[in-house]
Amino acid sequence: MFQRFFNWRTTLSAIAIAIVTGTIFYSQYLANKIAADERQKVEIWVEAEKFLISSPPDADTKLVSAIIINNKDIPIIGVNENGNIIHYINLDSVKAKRDTGYLHQKVRQFKNQHEPIVYIDPLNGKKDLYYYGDSTLLQEVRYYPLVQLLIVALFIIFALYAIATRNRSVQNQLWAGMAKETAHQLGTPVTSLQGWVAMLKEDPYNEKIAAELSKDVDRLQLVSDRFSKIGSTPKLEEKDLLAQITNMVDYIRRRSPEKVRFIINADNAQAIRVKISASLFDWVVENLLKNALDAMGGKGTITIGITETDQQVQIDVSDTGKGIASTHIGKVFKPGFTTKRRGWGLGLTLSQRIVQQYHKGQLFVKSSEPGKGTTFRIILKKFAT
Repeated sequence: MFQRFFNWRTTLSAIAIAIVTGTIFYSQYLANKIAADERQKVEIWVEAEKFLISSPPDADTKLVSAIIINNKDIPIIGVNENGNIIHYINLDSVKAKRDTGYLHQKVRQFKNQHEPIVYIDPLNGKKDLYYYGDSTLLQEVRYYPLVQLLIVALFIIFALYAIATRNRSVQNQLWAGMAKETAHQLGTPVTSLQGWVAMLKEDPYNEKIAAELSKDVDRLQLVSDRFSKIGSTPKLEEKDLLAQITNMVDYIRRRSPEKVRFIINADNAQAIRVKISASLFDWVVENLLKNALDAMGGKGTITIGITETDQQVQIDVSDTGKGIASTHIGKVFKPGFTTKRRGWGLGLTLSQRIVQQYHKGQLFVKSSEPGKGTTFRIILKKFAT
């Protein structure tokens, strides 16, 4: 089915290109034909104009007068041997009188368009040159392919934008549907587990087991809550960002190998107030920290640098892991991309969605060097208390 769709798309593209190419060549053919006809008209006009000037008083000039009068669209300028302008038609006469260089400028322009018509007086041998420009019709035919290409390009851009918008909409609906269904599926077993934990707590001998199970159930409840918020606009509340990050680092530290060191550098700040969805933002930090752990292979340093300005807060999560190849940096946020043996490749995708769509911030790879490590940067708008 995909191959058939691809073939249809390729065929339609080829047909569209063939139509546009054919139109361009045909327009060029028409332009050349019109240009040849106009040159012939100018030659006839020159002969008629010279005959009218040199004809005896009793000569019949009706035909030549009609030829001269009927030329209403081809601009012509006559120049004698000395370069003086002797005659012109179909040009702005008012501008020609006010601006002495107007007609000479037109002569230079017409020289670039067509070879002049040369008239040699049979009586005295003097030579006059008649320069002429394109008529309005010829100009329209010449520029028609460019206008057509512009229209086609705008149509293609609009179509691609519409397709991209539709794909994003479908993707967003898919994300929301998957997330909400996951939250729904987790809801029943989590509720059941909470009941069993409550029963275990009633027996003093099971107090230690119940406490540990309660932590895991609370964790499942947190995961369910996170998924339930995907697809709907979460409520942002003012929180201490430094405390949120510190708590998440402590949570990951307790589950990390001993050879992994965590450093939080907040420039001696005591608290940083921003509006966030606490559970979703914790998910972002957790994903970044877990990715850093995976990249380091059980040993190294993870540094969280927090920089505060009047307008925003920057959070840099750096590791000393294997880094990201330059060919992969542009793909790390795409759904399904992963370098791990296990995993769906959705963690960074969801993290970027949470930061950009829900918090109106940014999440991107600040820097990465294979063998030395990677730094992810989060930028959040700051809301002062």
